Amino acid sequence: MPKAPPSKGIIAVYKPVGMTSHDVVNVIRRMTGERRVGHAGTLDPLASGVLVVGIGREATRKLGEVVKKEKEYLATVRLGAFSTTDDEEGEKTEIAVSQKPSRRDVKKLLAGFVGIISQVPPRFSALKLGGKAAYKLARAGKEVSLAARKVEIKEIEFVSYRFPLIKLRVVTGPGVYIRSLARDIGEKLETGGYLAALERTRVGDFKKRDALKPFNLL
Repeated sequence: MPKAPPSKGIIAVYKPVGMTSHDVVNVIRRMTGERRVGHAGTLDPLASGVLVVGIGREATRKLGEVVKKEKEYLATVRLGAFSTTDDEEGEKTEIAVSQKPSRRDVKKLLAGFVGIISQVPPRFSALKLGGKAAYKLARAGKEVSLAARKVEIKEIEFVSYRFPLIKLRVVTGPGVYIRSLARDIGEKLETGGYLAALERTRVGDFKKRDALKPFNLL
């Protein structure tokens, strides 16, 4: 039987695909009766996994520290196309791939992404431009140009590859967009690429195996 969330404190919740991070916060509010609920590190609706939630005034104040923690993901990159959102949700532009990258090509490329890298965030992100979220501007058809920034990818483990799908385990510092990583992998392989699936398995010491699944109670 799934456990109900506590009335106060910082917990890990397993967010299912299809819910926004804000949806999760609203569910926890209803289940606990606590109005002060927040989350650390947004997960997109198409992603699943560990979402750290703070319940109560003290807990929500500490979420800024949690955002800075190391994160671990299981990601699937689909080659052969670009996406306007850098993930499965966007409009796709197919790329004619004359020569499929080999396993050696992929592994060699991935090694170059480990360390401090320069990364341009997705246009469809919550980052602010002139006080407005970039994704809102992009949806309105406005030109969105986000500056590259330095982020750290601590580890990339090659899990499997069968064209067009590359499966990876990625460990990152704060501020990394796995959607951008997928896009950049596709660009460097000259095949196009976007994020087809994503699961966050850890945030700091908060792990998937310990995350509550209160949505089973609804």
